[in-house]
Amino acid sequence: MLEPLLDQLADPMARLPDYLGGHMRLSLLALAAGLSISLPLGVLASRNKTLAGPALGVASVMQTIPSLALLALMVPLLGGTIGFAPAFIALTLYGVLPVLRNTIVALQGVAPPILEAARGVGMTRVQSLARVELPLALPTIVAGVRTATVWIVGTATLATPVGATSLGNYIFSGLQTRNWTTVVFGCIAAAVLALVLDQLIRQLEVAAARRQAPRALAAGAALVALIAGALAPTMIPRGGTAGAGRSAVFADDADAFGGEPVVIGSKSYTEQYILADVLAARLEAAGATVRRRENLGSTVVFDALVSGEVDVYVDYTGTLWANIMNRSEPIDRHRMYAETSAWLLETHGVLMLGRLGYENAYGFAVTQETAARLPARTIGALSSLDGLSIGSDPEFFARPEWTRVREAYGLAGAEQRNMDATFMYGAVRDGAVDAVTAYTTDGRIAAYDLVVLDDPAGALPPYDAVILLSPEAAARPAVARALAPLIGAIDVELMREANAAVDVERRRVSDAAALILERLEDRSGR
Repeated sequence: MLEPLLDQLADPMARLPDYLGGHMRLSLLALAAGLSISLPLGVLASRNKTLAGPALGVASVMQTIPSLALLALMVPLLGGTIGFAPAFIALTLYGVLPVLRNTIVALQGVAPPILEAARGVGMTRVQSLARVELPLALPTIVAGVRTATVWIVGTATLATPVGATSLGNYIFSGLQTRNWTTVVFGCIAAAVLALVLDQLIRQLEVAAARRQAPRALAAGAALVALIAGALAPTMIPRGGTAGAGRSAVFADDADAFGGEPVVIGSKSYTEQYILADVLAARLEAAGATVRRRENLGSTVVFDALVSGEVDVYVDYTGTLWANIMNRSEPIDRHRMYAETSAWLLETHGVLMLGRLGYENAYGFAVTQETAARLPARTIGALSSLDGLSIGSDPEFFARPEWTRVREAYGLAGAEQRNMDATFMYGAVRDGAVDAVTAYTTDGRIAAYDLVVLDDPAGALPPYDAVILLSPEAAARPAVARALAPLIGAIDVELMREANAAVDVERRRVSDAAALILERLEDRSGR
């Protein structure tokens, strides 16, 4: 029993240095920046009641914004920048309130007789602040620092969708692949980190209050050791994987990448993880050093491609048509591909290298029992169900095609149930909803014996999987040369089988990617 658990923990443990280091760097720098804002501002506001109200008001407003939304908002505000910067700014803002509030309350709470006594012995206002007020206020201020620390460390797990490496990488990828061991591992790691930092700060507080220098030194040394140990692996230059498993076909391309890594982006679901592994394998075989930016939001990854922070990723024509081009009118599959490709190149310099060979479209799926109750196996037949409820990822209900589906099939009265894609299929299988907007390449459709309803009105657009290259990557012929064999090579059956390997059979993403690569080699006769 212990051996299977150790096998499941092998991959999370291997990734721990990177994820923990990224989480520590992000959290501690955000905490330091927050303290540099909140402490001076708190001191000034404690002296000026006119400033105190607005300062606390602005900080409180930041707290009312959901943390994930605040993180996501930073990306467009920073011109499409992803990674450390948007997460750092959002977490800094998120950590200001507890320290600011506690500083103001603590300093304003110093008893007037004490302040009068300080002035009576000839202290200036600065001396009174440094020698009397701050020492008395210190316990309350440190309590605010401890609260900010826990908040920031916890919220940093949500930085994953904006491209910042953190312990949240475990949670987001684990949820999408239903690897609960990875999810629990990430949650425990984040909780332990928050508790350890909280207790070390508490020890510093107690040492300062009791004037125990050895205790302060021990707590400080432990804090420094923790930080150094977590950050050290991320600071050590590592050799790339260039040349690993390199094929002789690509030998002449080894120098074509110029030593610059190729950054592969991916969204936060199983198919994207698999395809990112496939892209990485092709590029590494060609001699490239590969870097990954995973679990990105749909618009975030595109913005990162345009800005050059991501070089290549797989997207879908219907997503680009609706979310990026803001088009809502229906159009046939081939025209959509042609118009989307031309628009991306003309508007953003993004090269659509080609179609992988399959569509991953939305399809309304129901159980066999529900299908038997319908007058026809069409989306419109759902309107015959009393109290119809439809489950989908939140993105779909904000898309233009949902508006078209409602209008074309009379589903305006349907209850919309937002849920993560991980839970949709189980929800319809277990009767929690009547239908879900399944992904047509998802292996759980067959595994759960679901029926995908027909769309005779063509309300749902085509979703051809396509490889996109950033303007910079498009200017590097070796990138396109390495990925060109994938064009038209992956059919829907192969993609569905690969997805099922992860989502149904609980195999690793790398195993599913290897499955695709092996099939492609067999078909090519190599």
